[in-house]
Amino acid sequence: MFLQNLFGLFSLSAFFMWGFLMAFFFNAFVYSLDVKRGTTLLLSSFVMMCSYTLSDYFFTWLSLKNSLYLNFALYDIATITALLCLYKIVKKTTQSFLYLIIGLSINTVFFALMHIDIYIYENKQHWWLWEAFLYTVNLVDITMIVALIVDRDILGLHKLKNATCTLLNPSANSKMP
Repeated sequence: MFLQNLFGLFSLSAFFMWGFLMAFFFNAFVYSLDVKRGTTLLLSSFVMMCSYTLSDYFFTWLSLKNSLYLNFALYDIATITALLCLYKIVKKTTQSFLYLIIGLSINTVFFALMHIDIYIYENKQHWWLWEAFLYTVNLVDITMIVALIVDRDILGLHKLKNATCTLLNPSANSKMP
């Protein structure tokens, strides 16, 4: 709750919406320079910008039922679906694509947990899940914005994915004569 008190609920929302907008503008600029064509980077940043713009707090005021966290979880699921459909169409990806899928999945889990805690269990007592939710979701959002801009494996997720795939299927990587 410290971040909300420091920045305000709407300021954080506007900051992340602005971040994804700037990531899209940057990727449109890079695309126009013919540096990163043929990848999903421009389209992924467009999907993320649209998702965060549509799911902004202003648009959730129009919701008939006051279940903010469930709305955000559904927006994130729709965004993951849009990104996967985009990948199926283009069949090329970038370093940031994995960060977007994992980040949106983490956010979806936290939004679902908060919905269950507040709306189903009707918990009104502040506890550690609320702090973990606040810091994790904001950190994940910042990481996704940075991943879209720099398009590098900043946290080593691709190395971790490759190592996990090697451990789970070592015969695929062994060279047979």
